[in-house]
Amino acid sequence: MSVTDGTKSYAAVDLGASSGRVMVGRVGPDTLELAEAHRFVNRPVRVPEGLRWDVLSLYAGVLDGLRAAGQVDSVGIDSWAVDYGLLDADGALLGNPVHYRDARTEGVAEKVWASVPATELYAATGLQYAPFNTLYQLTAARGSRQLAAAERLLLIPDLLTYWLTGEAGTELTNASTTQLIDPRTRDWSYDLVERLGIDLSLFAPLRQPGDPAGVLRAEVLEETGLTGPVPVTTVGSHDTASAVAAVPAADERFAYICTGTWSLAGLELEAPVLSEESRAANFTNELGLDGTVRYLRNIMGLWLLQECVRAWGNPELGSLLRAAAEVPGLRSVVDAGDAGFLAPGRMPERIAEACRVSGQPVPQTQGEITRCILDSLALAHRRAVADAQRLAGHCVDVVHIVGGGTRNALLCQLTADACGLPVVAGPAEAAALGNVLVQARAHGLVGDRADMRRLLTRTQPLVRYEPQSSTSAWQAAEARIAGR
Repeated sequence: MSVTDGTKSYAAVDLGASSGRVMVGRVGPDTLELAEAHRFVNRPVRVPEGLRWDVLSLYAGVLDGLRAAGQVDSVGIDSWAVDYGLLDADGALLGNPVHYRDARTEGVAEKVWASVPATELYAATGLQYAPFNTLYQLTAARGSRQLAAAERLLLIPDLLTYWLTGEAGTELTNASTTQLIDPRTRDWSYDLVERLGIDLSLFAPLRQPGDPAGVLRAEVLEETGLTGPVPVTTVGSHDTASAVAAVPAADERFAYICTGTWSLAGLELEAPVLSEESRAANFTNELGLDGTVRYLRNIMGLWLLQECVRAWGNPELGSLLRAAAEVPGLRSVVDAGDAGFLAPGRMPERIAEACRVSGQPVPQTQGEITRCILDSLALAHRRAVADAQRLAGHCVDVVHIVGGGTRNALLCQLTADACGLPVVAGPAEAAALGNVLVQARAHGLVGDRADMRRLLTRTQPLVRYEPQSSTSAWQAAEARIAGR
């Protein structure tokens, strides 16, 4: 809430694939502070029909977080992309939302491409192929009783916003991940949708980051102990859109890598890149703030390490990284973008097997496997940054790493070495900060994107990593991955 020093407080609900949290940001002309009010587990549940999100548990975590946050001037919600909930005519949820890692979309893309070839699909939407895109999920659900009974489809952050406010909308940056949006018009790709038989009436009206999304319902105020009215503000509800908004760049000559369960590596552009070469390179054109395009590649990210840590019984991460630092670099690498690593389970064995099949030394110890993962991620970062510059004709001088990977100094240094460019790491809580800043901008406390980024640079801890080795060894490793 507003205080005498001219700052205001904003609650950022930031939901990731493994946990959710409610953060409170205090914003003023020279103030940007973030504190965690509440963190809760996001644990998907495997039921007989498949893998599902426990969305009621997530909503309970949001309410607990708002209660812990205390009085705030606004609330904003961001989350992962592509997944959705279906509501009936009374606005009631029709079952738990399906998890994007569920097997229901296996083989579905080929059915879609039979109606609209992959080349035409990319030319219309600019979205990379990923088997879990909303388009493929909806195609997989066709003919189901749930979809037949649905009157409304809400993406995950829009669903939670609806429960908080009673008002339905479809936020644009997240909608752009459905593969149903035209990135040139920033509206639905109506011709494509008609050809694919998608019912657009399921979707609520599009909203832009900064638009009002209603106020907390009386029942929510009672549950959280807050005093109304408390507005809910639309933010970049795809967490990557919020994270890119919080990249502390000085100008447009930068690449970014949003690190976490996934690594999203790419550029911020003024227009999409819809060439066939871009499609073949599996780059995506997702929408960002203020008419921008997030031109990026999805890389499997720290999911590889997270799954190994889980398989090993959750050893202390610091000791793993110290052991990895002692292992010779680039001894063995895997393709961190390989869809074969998408599913959970047996990750150490699968990584070792990939090395064996490719004729490389097979990592045996936890330290060797960890080093293989970090080298492989840095190599994937190198390829993505180089390919993005080439395909977009947009050169960069620096790579900004934001998100959880900023705490991994070895990964940051390896990325600088691999790319041959300085890496600026930070902020770690980029998605929550971007969420808070869009709310603050909507309420007049900060200016445009450049003003937001200057405030981030002045207030957030950043660490710079300079390249320390030649890129020739990385070129050789890249050739090894490509089988050359």
